[in-house]
Amino acid sequence: MNLCRVDSTIKRQQHPPKKEKTRSVTYRLPVKLVEEIETEAMNKNISHNVMARQILEKYVQWDRFADKIGIIPVPKKILDTLGIEMSAEEINEIINVIKPVIKDTVLFIKGEYDLQRCIETLEDYMRASGMKSDHRVEGELHHFIIQHELGSNWSIFTEQLLQEIFKEFLPDSKMKCQTTESTVIATISLGGDFNEHKY
Repeated sequence: MNLCRVDSTIKRQQHPPKKEKTRSVTYRLPVKLVEEIETEAMNKNISHNVMARQILEKYVQWDRFADKIGIIPVPKKILDTLGIEMSAEEINEIINVIKPVIKDTVLFIKGEYDLQRCIETLEDYMRASGMKSDHRVEGELHHFIIQHELGSNWSIFTEQLLQEIFKEFLPDSKMKCQTTESTVIATISLGGDFNEHKY
């Protein structure tokens, strides 16, 4: 089932790298650690310098906050199993619990709470959790594509959570959703200039 057609009017949201000053830094690290980083970089076909930067960026953007906001890693198989048992009522209860947690998390990490920062924080979380996500723009429409691979109840949960988030910031806008057991595509009109990384 093709959830998101591909044509010339749909473009991926561009996130050009910020032009930042750089400086050389030397760290003394255990040989074994350096070898592990070099091996992982080789497996990913990137330089060990790029690998080290990715590790540090992930730490700065997400990992350093995870302990402070009480996030613990949960094996995917456990979430998959829990999802099978979730009823519609339980999904609603989880969303009611998680909404204020998301607000607190965004405020803590980004310093303010608005739609851009909320979406960016969710993207940071998905990237840190190993989920695949993409943001595509088609004129005024924005397609947020999330691939969780956790089953149909997690698709329902994701759809309802996104509905709640967009309703909070844009009460008059309508979000459309397409779902499968592993993928959710949320489509909403945010205007051609909307970018969750510019605020």
